[in-house]
Amino acid sequence: MIGAIEILIIAVIFGIIYGRDAIDTTFRKRPNESVVESFAEDIKVYYHEDPKRLAKLIIFFVSTSIFVITLIYWVITRTGFLRMIGLDQ
Repeated sequence: MIGAIEILIIAVIFGIIYGRDAIDTTFRKRPNESVVESFAEDIKVYYHEDPKRLAKLIIFFVSTSIFVITLIYWVITRTGFLRMIGLDQ
């Protein structure tokens, strides 16, 4: 029986192997530009290919951050988390 740690190690190895290829082909960073310039150029290309894609990305990041904030609020208010870490007497 394969345990969770072995599955995680296999997933990390595949992520390293295939993730590097995906990063190399996806982002076109030139040696004379910084990461921010490269990211700005990628955003421009994405916007010109599909103008709605940028709005979808912004909506995705905002909704994800709202979900995480709501989850943290729920954990703090509905569970004994503050007692577990010793902040609530």
